[in-house]
Amino acid sequence: MTLGPSITERLARARADLRMGVPVVLTAEGRGALVVAAETLSAQRLAGLRALGSPELAITAWRAETLKARAYDNDLARIAVPDGVPLAWLRAVADPADDLNAPMKGPLRSLRDGPADLHRAAILLAKSAHLLPAAVVLPVARPFALSQSGDLTLLPLADAGPELAAAPVLHPVVAARLPMQAAQAGRLHVFRPEDGGEEHYAIEIGRPDRGLPVLARLHSACFTGDVLGSLKCDCGPQLHAALAQMGAEGAGILLYLNQEGRGIGLANKMRAYSLQDQGFDTVEANHRLGFEDDERDFRLGAGLLQSLGFRAVRLLTNNPRKIAMMQANGITVTERVPLHVGRTAQNADYLATKAAKSGHLP
Repeated sequence: MTLGPSITERLARARADLRMGVPVVLTAEGRGALVVAAETLSAQRLAGLRALGSPELAITAWRAETLKARAYDNDLARIAVPDGVPLAWLRAVADPADDLNAPMKGPLRSLRDGPADLHRAAILLAKSAHLLPAAVVLPVARPFALSQSGDLTLLPLADAGPELAAAPVLHPVVAARLPMQAAQAGRLHVFRPEDGGEEHYAIEIGRPDRGLPVLARLHSACFTGDVLGSLKCDCGPQLHAALAQMGAEGAGILLYLNQEGRGIGLANKMRAYSLQDQGFDTVEANHRLGFEDDERDFRLGAGLLQSLGFRAVRLLTNNPRKIAMMQANGITVTERVPLHVGRTAQNADYLATKAAKSGHLP
């Protein structure tokens, strides 16, 4: 029996460390690197990294494209950090907030020699911690000793890589009756992921027959739309319309997935909103930040449905990616039920962009 942390638990530690600006140590095939998120790095720790060697900045290919930097590793670019540049330079390369005011960050020198696997893992870690996808990476010769002497979390890539790519494992925590406006017969199920992430919820309307396709909605959390009634998106109206339709039919299941901002987190979503105020559309804003169009993992929804005993759904959605992800993960979609509500003057361009660039259906 061991009391030490599993790789899942080490990854949870690493995410917390990065959010607080604490470096973690990544290793692969005898190589190692100190990694810290560019967003949370302090001037003192930057000085400490420089005392050990020459740091590099790993950014995604999307961010590199904005900065006109070469992404020799296809999906990412490794940028040499010039001697003596201040912390503000790193932040400016990582964060597009002031790109229009100060477009020239370079010249940026992209590195192309050697493997980029540790840099790639560093970006994935930063993303999973809901930080900007930019990481300061310092190759080190003795990673194990450095981890022990500095009391730093150590992640072997052979273990951490598959774990980062795997679908989160969810466990039921509690379920209780919850009468709602949509239906007096309601029940809320709470599920907790093994990786220490945010909990996800299943709202059961009525008593859906597990042997029949259930009217279902995969709804990603939207604090601004669901709670504040934002006019920039259609999320709040979609949430309430889906519940109302399930109530009218007498049965349904709504999965409320905590994947704010298409999976990038609320802080990064607000960064994207700020960029939209500068004239970029929703997809362009995500790319300038270094994210994909959509970072959500809909495998979560398939897993929750299966754990609740459902195998087939009538899916309330305009998003073909949700349908494909359900089908690929063992849930049969017998019907797509369109959901067209919440169009406003403020979100017309947003909805048009989702249709044109993300393939959302009419």
